[in-house]
Amino acid sequence: MSEPITLNVGGTLYTTSQKTLTRYPESMLGLMFTGIMTTSVDQRGNYFIDRDGKMFRYILNFLRTSHLDLPVNFQELDLLNREADFFQIQPLLEALQMVKPPVTEIKKNVMLNIIHNSKLHNVGSSTVKIVSVQVFSTSCALLKILSSKFYYVFNGENVSAGTNLEDLKFISLEWVESNGTRMERHYVMQNWKSLYVSPSHQGIRNLEMFVQQIIKIAVDGGFLLHSIPSVLSDPVILHFTQY
Repeated sequence: MSEPITLNVGGTLYTTSQKTLTRYPESMLGLMFTGIMTTSVDQRGNYFIDRDGKMFRYILNFLRTSHLDLPVNFQELDLLNREADFFQIQPLLEALQMVKPPVTEIKKNVMLNIIHNSKLHNVGSSTVKIVSVQVFSTSCALLKILSSKFYYVFNGENVSAGTNLEDLKFISLEWVESNGTRMERHYVMQNWKSLYVSPSHQGIRNLEMFVQQIIKIAVDGGFLLHSIPSVLSDPVILHFTQY
């Protein structure tokens, strides 16, 4: 067996054999270590090559096995191609042509604003609050999901609260805060509606619960919430990341 050869590739040391380095004689490494091309050495006498030391790991392993082994979702194919081209290792270049680029997750920042208003109405000896909201978002996909989840209950019947999905720019909703049905007759007289959310069919009693349901629907739909907002602000601003 030949004596080990130590290479200094861009500051990273590798130890291998002449047989490995000359596996492909027509490559630059093959020419260097058969004496056809001149070589340089560092201060310690190691053969010096001014190339990317990290990428040389994959090149050396290919020389050892003639098989390209890359980590899952390897992100530096372009760089490895350039290194393989520099060393003129044709079988490695051909193997790299067969590697499919990794599928990278594309992140998209999404903002959602909830502009809200409320009015108090006296009904006999009781006071009810009517909540109005307009929901704007930079993501039409998120608006469509939200629009499909909310519905009204009026006079005992379910009524769609959805907006025209063909040209959806915002969602507008209005409902009466309610903790029971004893005022239902007065709601019908005033054309007031109660708001519910599917699939839980839970009644939305107040603005805080509405914001909580907005967050839950968005997260279930693949949106990542950055921080918990304050419902005291107007508008309520939500920041998401969509993958």
